[in-house]
Amino acid sequence: MAAFRVLMLLMLVASGASFVLYAATGQMRFRKFGIRVLLGAIAAALVFFAVLIAENLLAG
Repeated sequence: MAAFRVLMLLMLVASGASFVLYAATGQMRFRKFGIRVLLGAIAAALVFFAVLIAENLLAG
């Protein structure tokens, strides 16, 4: 659980840093990378919460 939180935080920081670099330089590669990392973080969060919901449904 703690490892997942650290991973999510790192993904969000990387995405934010990429968007800052895009704003500073105007290079599209930073924007594309930031969007890819952000979408990966969102997908990982959805899978994580789906597993939590499934565990609660099966345990109850």
